[in-house]
Amino acid sequence: MRSTVITAVHARDVRFPLKPGEGVDAIHTNPQYAYAVTLLATNTSLRGTGLAFTLGAGTELVCDAIRMLAQPLEGREIEELMADFGRLTRQIADHPQMRWLGPHKGVVHLALASLTNACFDLWAKTRGVPLWKLLLDLTPEAIVALLDLSYLEDVLIPSEAINMLYREMTHRKERAAILTQGYPGYDTSVGWFHYDDRQLIENARRAADAGFSAMKLKVGSPNPAHDIRRALLVRETVGRDVRIMLDANQQWTLPMALHACQELASMQPYWIEEPTHPDDVIGHQTLARSIAPIRLAVGEHLPNRVVFKNYMQANAVHFIQADCTRVGGVSEFITVSLLARRFNLPVAPHVGDMGQIHQHLTLFNRIALGHETVFLEYIPHLRDRFRYPAQVEDGVYRTPQEPGSSADLIDCT
Repeated sequence: MRSTVITAVHARDVRFPLKPGEGVDAIHTNPQYAYAVTLLATNTSLRGTGLAFTLGAGTELVCDAIRMLAQPLEGREIEELMADFGRLTRQIADHPQMRWLGPHKGVVHLALASLTNACFDLWAKTRGVPLWKLLLDLTPEAIVALLDLSYLEDVLIPSEAINMLYREMTHRKERAAILTQGYPGYDTSVGWFHYDDRQLIENARRAADAGFSAMKLKVGSPNPAHDIRRALLVRETVGRDVRIMLDANQQWTLPMALHACQELASMQPYWIEEPTHPDDVIGHQTLARSIAPIRLAVGEHLPNRVVFKNYMQANAVHFIQADCTRVGGVSEFITVSLLARRFNLPVAPHVGDMGQIHQHLTLFNRIALGHETVFLEYIPHLRDRFRYPAQVEDGVYRTPQEPGSSADLIDCT
């Protein structure tokens, strides 16, 4: 097999307009779905594609950071590169000057996510397999070599991670049924913040008719009564058997969240997502204790494994929503998933990639790590922009078969 060498790294600022109302939540009132795309050119016909998700303005900053951080990848053979990828990602994340802009968060960490995701995509294409199969074919030692476990030594060291993976290997056969069954999804496009009641009802019925047994509603209004009314409307429309998640997009203060969550309890939310500021671990801890048994989900705006660790240690979260286009890419997503397994918490990713890459990662989480099958967020708005869009039928993600991570965008070169 011919060696695949990265000959150049390119960054592209790609933005997609949305239809009125799409993507709108309590704070992001004029979103434009966008990606800082890494393209890895090689000495073969193969190319790696990596994504970091943004909402339009600022994408150019992430692209600039991709170019500044890319040098360690150029001239490297992909198999050799990935054999010690954890060390390399730590080197890039700890760039002696760029690190000051984070550390391990914001623009520079989004750039690392895009670069990392491109490497995994190229690696899978080089081996001619979808990303989920590439990851499942690796030994536990090879998986852990992909990861930067620094700052986690108090809860997870490399040998423990390797042992965890070996223990789970004995259960892989029965879990592999998920490959034919498909991974369940939930419809997050039902209840964008500016949708009126008529559209809300129509969307909820449409999602239920399409086979989704779970859906999401945006909340976070300055007037909690508005959120309560809309939530009860959706519950009345779909009945008690459908799981409804509520997403406040960080817009409540802690006192507001305490009041709103208690008022919303009557409609039995499956979780309440991002109820207050994502940096406020203790605030989430207080809320989790006060509103039990209502559960909290966070992760869309948690930037790295250390913050996730703190949430888990504080018992401040019930669902881990790590996103490989927000944390430092596929490798840090796997790290957070290992932490979540260590703390016995389910992973239900936020999908800045529209589920394209995460459809692979949830299969890996289920089969290799023994994570509970929850569901994967589904956002349909960019389906026609991807070369191989995720196939969701009867509310279920069908297992992708094309080599790579499903991240290739049409007309992005």
